[in-house]
Amino acid sequence: MIIWMTWYNRAVKEVINMDLSKATNIILEDYKNNPIVKDHCSCRLPSNTEIKKIIMLSKELLFPGYFSKKNTKKYGSNVDTKRIVKKLHKILKVQISYALLYIADEEKNKDTVEQSCMLCVQFIEKMPSIRKTLHFDLEAHYLGDPAAYNRDQIVVSYPGFYAILIYRLAHALQNLNVPIIPRMMTEFAHRETGIDINPGAVIGDYFFIDHGTGVVIGETTIIGNHVQIYQGVTLGALSTRGGQYLKGKKRHPTIKDFVTIYSGASILGGETVIGSNSTIGSNVFITGSLPENSKVSIKIPELVIKTNEIRKDPSHEYSK
Repeated sequence: MIIWMTWYNRAVKEVINMDLSKATNIILEDYKNNPIVKDHCSCRLPSNTEIKKIIMLSKELLFPGYFSKKNTKKYGSNVDTKRIVKKLHKILKVQISYALLYIADEEKNKDTVEQSCMLCVQFIEKMPSIRKTLHFDLEAHYLGDPAAYNRDQIVVSYPGFYAILIYRLAHALQNLNVPIIPRMMTEFAHRETGIDINPGAVIGDYFFIDHGTGVVIGETTIIGNHVQIYQGVTLGALSTRGGQYLKGKKRHPTIKDFVTIYSGASILGGETVIGSNSTIGSNVFITGSLPENSKVSIKIPELVIKTNEIRKDPSHEYSK
């Protein structure tokens, strides 16, 4: 019986291997007929898996004890901080080198390795300033949301704050001229939260995104201090028909200080400026500038209210 089972298992494995070999050849033949479309085929791209690790390690440096199994003292742990910094440096420098080599269309370059290490250190040194800005954002979330139990709850559970945190990290890398990785980071946040913030956008202090689902903030958007936006808001381009010809041009709006933008509003265009202390109501569509202290809303549509017929519970019929 044992001999027969061994023979049977071996025969099954041979059949599976033959099938897999056939499937592999079909895929390879497809590659020949339809070559892999990659701008730089010989260069390795940064890894989404590693980008996720970079975000997680950065989060732990920004808010120690919030995203780990260990409780953290008021002034942090010397041992834990050193461990996280070393781990972050090890992973991030490799991913930066891949990004730089990809843009240069090179497989190996000693100068690029040194440059990636330097950029990685510069990014880690920015953690205190990023942390300071995030504490302003945290305060805006707490003061702006009566449903918030406390600030800790916001840090560990609010999608708006999470998306802003990742944007702040990505924007710092973007300012260091690190390619590819910043967009990968904000797209990770996009997948996790439904909030799409381009790392090129410039966003001031005390930024508050409530609920957040469906928010879009374009690459050349400029947002001032103390701005609040709600779910479904789009700060976008008036038109993208020009495609790549629009690269580098101001395509998205400028939002000044102390502006509130309610759900579903669309504000479009690179020349559009929303003046300070303005309130933009739900579902409005704006393609031109507004002066300071503006209040924009849509007239409430006429409601038609009728009385429904009284419905009988069909379960009573069956119970008879």
